[in-house]
Amino acid sequence: MKVNIQSVNFNADQSLIDFVQKRMDKLDQFYDKVISSDVYLKVENTSDKENKIFEARVNVPGDSFVVKKQCKSFEEGADSAASSLERQLKKRKEKLKSHL
Repeated sequence: MKVNIQSVNFNADQSLIDFVQKRMDKLDQFYDKVISSDVYLKVENTSDKENKIFEARVNVPGDSFVVKKQCKSFEEGADSAASSLERQLKKRKEKLKSHL
């Protein structure tokens, strides 16, 4: 799967990019028709500790899923967003199976 990663207001290091790529690649196990995904890593200028925003858009034929998580770290955001996307992809796969 092609993953486009964009970091906003900061420069992401290679280990973070590799982690996000690896986590998003696991989504192929749940739904094999994923076309691509766009990931946006943002840092808000607030005094709050949870100032990291992880936003992911996964494109599948005929639809796209968007998940936005705000956490203390991008790794935590990637994990929670990916698990949320897993549920959505499983649900879509089941819905398509029931129509056949």
